[in-house]
Amino acid sequence: MSFISRLFGKGSDKRDALRPLWHRVVEIAREKPWYAQCGVADTVPGRFDAVTLVLAIVMLRMEREERLIAPSVYLTELFVDDMDGQLRQSGVGDLVVGKRMGKLMGVLGGRIAAMREGLAEGGDTLRDALVRNVSMRDGTAPDALAERVSELAAQIDAASADDLLAGRIAR
Repeated sequence: MSFISRLFGKGSDKRDALRPLWHRVVEIAREKPWYAQCGVADTVPGRFDAVTLVLAIVMLRMEREERLIAPSVYLTELFVDDMDGQLRQSGVGDLVVGKRMGKLMGVLGGRIAAMREGLAEGGDTLRDALVRNVSMRDGTAPDALAERVSELAAQIDAASADDLLAGRIAR
């Protein structure tokens, strides 16, 4: 909470409760096996793809439980804040940030839709969704990535709502 918010008596930031989950999403996306074993390109676009891939899996879990739907909005806001900061830090000007953020949100929405279908169908559908949605190193087969995504989705699905909200997933 900012100084001004405290000064004028504004309530606490409802997103604060979701920060452990957001940090865990980013932490999982930075794990070396995504890049070394699964073929995700270790580039800025590849790292963004890994973050949105993990976030999409978490968001799919959250949309299936009534109690988690409202918190999913705050998690999305944390994603937006983080990406906004990343864009500004990389030198993107104020006039362009909004347009870029719109595109990034579109990417996240597309990734959620692709993972919804891919995880439900499995097999070739999941591999095809990953090929279309994740920047891969040249010559990398998506099989290891599909296996890791399936394992992560199962771990996230097995987490209780409280564990998920606290970021206690995929250990």
